[in-house]
Amino acid sequence: MKLLNLAIFQMTILMATSAVAQVAVVVDPWARATVQGQKATGAFMKITSKDGAKLVGASSPAAGVTEIHEMKMEKDVMKMAAVPALDIPAGKSVELKPGSYHVMLMDLKAPLADKTSVPVTLMFENNKGVKSQIELQVPVKSMNMQSQHKH
Repeated sequence: MKLLNLAIFQMTILMATSAVAQVAVVVDPWARATVQGQKATGAFMKITSKDGAKLVGASSPAAGVTEIHEMKMEKDVMKMAAVPALDIPAGKSVELKPGSYHVMLMDLKAPLADKTSVPVTLMFENNKGVKSQIELQVPVKSMNMQSQHKH
């Protein structure tokens, strides 16, 4: 009986730890494929947090520098800049997409080929200051400009 109680207690602790560690959920991640000589690209996804969190960093062994970026219009000029953190409001989904917030992979060590994947680790901080990470294998997709061009 003691062994059964100990096993139940350990499972409860494990489940509670998993619940705390899962500060955010990431869906539909993808990164734009690159060509030879291209040193940067973006990764995109939707992030949801039940209790609210901040995306405070990112890393990838495929890139020398990985940052959270924002693109926005300022007086008819599109500007891109790193941001220190991205708020993920409780119960809401934040979409990282082209022309908006994204994870910027810079100083790429090799081209990212279509139909491969790139490892990306996202760092979060919950509303109590507890930090956690989510490790992803982000699918790489080519953006065929011809299919988007219409006459």
